[in-house]
Amino acid sequence: MFKNKNVLVLGAGGMIAQDLVRILRNRGAIITTSDLPSSRIPTNRPGDLRDRSFCKDICKDQDIIFNLAGLKGSPQRCLESPATFSVPQVQFGANMVEAAFNEGVEWYLYTSSVGVYSPSEIFYEDDVWKTFPSKHDWYTGWAKRMGELNVQSYMEEYNWNKCSIVRPANVYGPYDNFGEWSMVIPALIKKGFDDNDTIEVWGDGSPIRDFIFSEDVALGMIHMVENKITEPVNLGSGSGVTIKEIAEIISEYFKKELIWDTTKPMGDAKRLMSTDRAAEYGFVPRTPLKDGIYRTINWYKGEM
Repeated sequence: MFKNKNVLVLGAGGMIAQDLVRILRNRGAIITTSDLPSSRIPTNRPGDLRDRSFCKDICKDQDIIFNLAGLKGSPQRCLESPATFSVPQVQFGANMVEAAFNEGVEWYLYTSSVGVYSPSEIFYEDDVWKTFPSKHDWYTGWAKRMGELNVQSYMEEYNWNKCSIVRPANVYGPYDNFGEWSMVIPALIKKGFDDNDTIEVWGDGSPIRDFIFSEDVALGMIHMVENKITEPVNLGSGSGVTIKEIAEIISEYFKKELIWDTTKPMGDAKRLMSTDRAAEYGFVPRTPLKDGIYRTINWYKGEM
């Protein structure tokens, strides 16, 4: 499907996009990458997706578009600066689906988020619109929901059944953000390399999360486009793991003691995705958690 196709990847400086671009190139795609000019990884068409004219321009002559554009930050950071994260996200989504439709692309994929879900034991795709996002993801969750609605609006009004929507779980891997406001896995890995004998972890380790390796997310995206899946699909492991288990994998690698700071926020108690729909469409992640964490550690070690 991708051989000799013009494929645009937005948010190309992010970790999922790095795997996505590599896989697509190996399949013969002709890749255009775009991200903000401030992206840590150079792209060949940097620009601001809040600019409708820029979005229109980069969609010209493209066959397939993967929209991974977003501003990533910890839940605490998103709550402290909601306009910084939510407003651009709404603009990115609206401008890009408009441009993609007007340029008549063969397929458009929109990347949503686990943040669209309300707190629940298990997240099922069809439950999103029966509830509200978690207060821990209030602003960014609504922004991603609006992105989904924009896509579905074009599909409904114009019978444009050429769109996929994916909702990744908690993603980790090489090229993740290891700096300020990083998420739990890169934050703990970075602490593992610090010059001390302990690793401090926020909370008590009890929250349960669904983690998926970035390469698996990229493969899931490609799978949904190849199979022309037009309903939202969760991309997760389907297996819950506690923060304590993750911390123990990382502390075992570095041979360091864990210190728990129970005064720090922990977020929702459990966030686990149903992966039944993805499995029904033939996609199952292949990277075990420990293997993925070790691959991420080894990559970060090489970047230090």
